[in-house]
Amino acid sequence: MNTKTKTWIAAIAGLAMVSLHGLAFAAGAPAAPAAKAQAAAPAKAAPAAAKPAQGPKLLNEDCAKCHAKAPADIAANGGKHKSAIGCQDCHAGHPPTVRKIIPLCSQCHEGKPHYKLAGCNTCHSNPHTPLNIKMGRNITDPCLTCHTQQIVKLRENKSKHTALACTFCHDTHGKIPECVLCHKPHSKEMTQADCKKCHQAHMPKAVAYGNQTPSKDCAACHKAAYNLLTASAFKHKNLSCVACHQAKHKMIPQCQSCHGTPHPASMLAKFPKCGYCHSIAHDLNSFKAQPAPAAPAPAAKKRK
Repeated sequence: MNTKTKTWIAAIAGLAMVSLHGLAFAAGAPAAPAAKAQAAAPAKAAPAAAKPAQGPKLLNEDCAKCHAKAPADIAANGGKHKSAIGCQDCHAGHPPTVRKIIPLCSQCHEGKPHYKLAGCNTCHSNPHTPLNIKMGRNITDPCLTCHTQQIVKLRENKSKHTALACTFCHDTHGKIPECVLCHKPHSKEMTQADCKKCHQAHMPKAVAYGNQTPSKDCAACHKAAYNLLTASAFKHKNLSCVACHQAKHKMIPQCQSCHGTPHPASMLAKFPKCGYCHSIAHDLNSFKAQPAPAAPAPAAKKRK
């Protein structure tokens, strides 16, 4: 093969290579890399993934569309569960997405001794009516975490009430029973308001009364003294019982606190008690009531 023939063969092969390269570029083959002197352009950051769309926040009215009883209870007697919080403040979520939707009371209620007690639903059986409290007959200790003054009165002023559980009388929280449910009234006319004039339930034997207490209230227990006084012909009949027996039950004043000492000392030495002559304050000058003291016996003569 001569030189001229070899030259033609090389030219034809070069043309074939150029044709094949052009076909590959047209078919989408990657272009040749840029010159090293030219810096590669920085790649653009991929767009951030879009957050899933959130539904609208539910309102209490939305919950009530299915749960009618709970909102009705709260509206009737919800206390601060009505005025301070909404449904989702306690119930965060809803099945099946959230399983545990009944919160512990301690989620909100903390910082006081009462909140440390176990078994909240023993008394607060319906959290939607938290102050509608029903209790058993022998509960005292839980009550004392709030009602400390009452137990102090009961223990410092012993009576039959001291031995009773709080819930013997207060079987519903806030209930104050009528005294006559257990105690026979002093008179048929007595009302609960009359009882409270003299008796405090947690210290019933520490009887105290105001200076306007009518004598008929005293007469319910002290009938004999009242009858004597009203039948008397003397000025004492015009006084109310509390004018003499002031402030404290069974207080008996000294006659001298009003009358001074109208008799000479020699007479008082012989009759030291006013009642020797004037009987009792409710029945003055009824001399049959108490005899005068016997004269002292003469001293025996000494034998010679």
